[in-house]
Amino acid sequence: MKKFDFDLLIIGAGSAGVRAARVAAGLGARVCIAEERYLGGTCVNVGCIPKKLLVYASHYSEDFKGSNGYGWRPGNPDFNWRELIARKNKEIERLNTIYQKVLDESGVKIVNGRATIIDPHTVSIGQQTYSTEKILIATGGWPTLPDIPGKEHVITSNEAFFLEALPEKIVIEGGGYIGVEFAGIFNGLGVDTTLVYRGPLILRGFDGETREFLSQEIQKKGIKLILNTLVTSITEKKDTSLKLHLSNDTTLVTDKVMFATGRHPNTAGFGLEQSGVKLDDYGAVIIDDAFCSSVPSIYAIGDVTNRYILTPVAIAEGISLAQSLYGKAPTRLDYHDIPTCIFSQPNLATVGLTEEDAKIHFSDISIYISEFTHLKHSLSEIPEQTFMKLVVDKESDKVVGAHMVGPDAGEIIQGIAIALKAGASKTDFDSTMGIHPTAAEEFVTMRQATQ
Repeated sequence: MKKFDFDLLIIGAGSAGVRAARVAAGLGARVCIAEERYLGGTCVNVGCIPKKLLVYASHYSEDFKGSNGYGWRPGNPDFNWRELIARKNKEIERLNTIYQKVLDESGVKIVNGRATIIDPHTVSIGQQTYSTEKILIATGGWPTLPDIPGKEHVITSNEAFFLEALPEKIVIEGGGYIGVEFAGIFNGLGVDTTLVYRGPLILRGFDGETREFLSQEIQKKGIKLILNTLVTSITEKKDTSLKLHLSNDTTLVTDKVMFATGRHPNTAGFGLEQSGVKLDDYGAVIIDDAFCSSVPSIYAIGDVTNRYILTPVAIAEGISLAQSLYGKAPTRLDYHDIPTCIFSQPNLATVGLTEEDAKIHFSDISIYISEFTHLKHSLSEIPEQTFMKLVVDKESDKVVGAHMVGPDAGEIIQGIAIALKAGASKTDFDSTMGIHPTAAEEFVTMRQATQ
């Protein structure tokens, strides 16, 4: 007779939890997954997927404008926000159904409700209590709001996906992934958009020249940037507009205010600390290289660990953990050279080291830069520029960083990421034939170092 109801009970059916459940069940484990909101987690419901759909929608305004240079006369296109949101919701419902199906077909038991850990081997979900040999925390993250007067008037990215109507004006605070991407979305849909950021330059942690280039490009498209500034309070006016008081002693009046001021690990209320699971000062589950918490039977993966807040990383961690626990041999992830993309307009994508980090790791580096007008815009008359950069360790000739701002940067850098992962040298890049005419060929035709 089995000692426990399940071998593995997973709390959270997002990207990390679902993949861990499927792989573990495929390896013969008895798996249960608990979810109180929606299958697919942040990425599918209020993150990557719906955001990318909105990015596509918002780019049509520029496509219509640019088509004039190619002989098209599209007239005066009419945009319907409610129709977009309805279609987006229908697509997300379809994906939710797929997640349900793949879990069912994998033999995973799905229990709807909030899970609470009673002890290292017991979890309650609703009115039911289940025993389990191991517990996996995969509860992701949740938007963080600063405690300022008037914060009840603020929306986050969660609510932005379900607005009843498109505002005429919006102020977004935050210069990270979410803030910059939503600024592009609203601006592209015709909203008067202002981005407020506490730092001197958006996208802290990315390559400096790349950040500066993108800042210039988004302003050319109409986004207003206010840097070294915070929203300190918000008051509602009689006409229901919002008056924002800023730390630079100025004010703004807007219809909507959205905060993209970070996300915190979703760890409150699950009984973690009562069960002995140690959290860091930010509320993230502290884990070792095997994803194990301070309690030997409790593990954590994905955004709840606050290490690499990226969906592909969460998925890879789910696979790695399941294979380590129920496969033939433990596996360890390699977190070096993880590619990522900001779906701003234009895109910013990167893999490897920034120039700033490369100078710390290597005694001598070479920098290769190409800045040009994309062939598409030679006729579109849209003043958008493309920027590419390679960072090379001079001693080994190895390419240690690649960065791009421009159309489809994410698609291009994905291929470059394979080259970096394989240890490609600058000589390898130079000896690779380009595909002409493409923007991507610039990565294999940059010959003159700028430094």
